[in-house]
Amino acid sequence: MIKYPVRLDKLIAHLTGITRSQCKQLLRAGAATINGEPCRDGAHHVKEQDSVLWQGEALRSSSPLYLLLHKPAGYVSSTTDSEHLSALHLVDASLRSRLHIAGRLDVDTTGALLLTDDGDWSHRVTSPRHQKSKTYLVTLARPIREEELLPLRQGIMLHGEENATLPAEAVWLSDHQVRLTICEGRYHQVKRMFAAIGNHVSALHREQVGSLTLEGLQAGQWRHLTPAEVATF
Repeated sequence: MIKYPVRLDKLIAHLTGITRSQCKQLLRAGAATINGEPCRDGAHHVKEQDSVLWQGEALRSSSPLYLLLHKPAGYVSSTTDSEHLSALHLVDASLRSRLHIAGRLDVDTTGALLLTDDGDWSHRVTSPRHQKSKTYLVTLARPIREEELLPLRQGIMLHGEENATLPAEAVWLSDHQVRLTICEGRYHQVKRMFAAIGNHVSALHREQVGSLTLEGLQAGQWRHLTPAEVATF
């Protein structure tokens, strides 16, 4: 595994198999760009999030990718859409073609979204059998009282479903806000849960998936997961 930051010439030699001397010759000839800018300095330290092109092609390890993205509103959690851009457009173009979205957020829902090219890991993230928790900040159109959250905490029957939801953790924050943690991923589940108790979700933000939070990430920003974070799923 490559340990970042890493010298550019060392990275190129590792991923292409050419010698350091060959690498230096090609660097002097302008064979490398970093984040769109030419780089002829083999000693330049490359960060993991940098986009490196070598002779016009993306220079990348075959190691799987695991990313956490802070999705803004207006982006869809699918590869293509006729009306909206995919959330994949928020990551570097050199990575985009490798990735898919593990789980979904509605176009108007913001917050934590996981991207990967590891199908097995994606399945673990999204499978109801693994019951990974997801925490949402829910903003409601109508005032809500603490006692109205009891059905959500016990499990509630949703329209068109055969089984009630699993008990949720519901924390009353104010007349119009609730922090809700669920371990399922039914279609539009959070919105349907509040509809079932006579309210309407006006804004929804996913704050956390498992132990992963958005700390340090502004809307539209992303980062690589650490090996320890990947292993939690």
